[in-house]
Amino acid sequence: MHITLNKISRKFNYEWIFRDVDYDFEQGNAYAILGSNGSGKSTILQIISGHLHPSSGTLTYIHNVKEIAIEDFFRHVTFSGPYLELIEEFTLEEMLTFHSRFRKFRNNLNVLGVLEATGLTRNRNKPIKYFSSGMKQRVRLALALLTESEVVLLDEPAANLDRKAIEWYRSLIDANKNDRIIIVCSNSQSDEHDFCTQSIVIDDYKKK
Repeated sequence: MHITLNKISRKFNYEWIFRDVDYDFEQGNAYAILGSNGSGKSTILQIISGHLHPSSGTLTYIHNVKEIAIEDFFRHVTFSGPYLELIEEFTLEEMLTFHSRFRKFRNNLNVLGVLEATGLTRNRNKPIKYFSSGMKQRVRLALALLTESEVVLLDEPAANLDRKAIEWYRSLIDANKNDRIIIVCSNSQSDEHDFCTQSIVIDDYKKK
């Protein structure tokens, strides 16, 4: 997988959030998108995911030497952000089972394997609406990292996680980062992204 951003810009009303972002993301590497609050980190992540269109510029997705149409990119990407909603009426096991009907898990994992990987097995029959914010974030991260995908996009992955849960997140990353593009958006929390080998400071592209 190869993703190319060519002069990607985005404005809100009449104000440019960022302008002329040029970058290449290559399979097998992890990248950090860094910046201050409101700098546009989440916005550019949503543009890369195909959920949001840039105001100008183009994105190109190449997989196995073939270009992927932006409307088909969702088949190749997983996304986690603390603002993404889970189906709170479902129990954890029901949530994982429902997800597995649409996307395959990595490494031949089944629902039970993913359940164990979350570290929340004791809560398998508890409705997600009763989960703490940290428990919900574990579920989001497990679904993003353990679902089969070439690209993983993580927006502030350590949000709402305590120290033990951050260690769990890093272990999950280490076990599932090979042969993928991983892009992490972060304000400054180094344990979210210090495994990344390259970084983009989005503030450098503001109002150029």
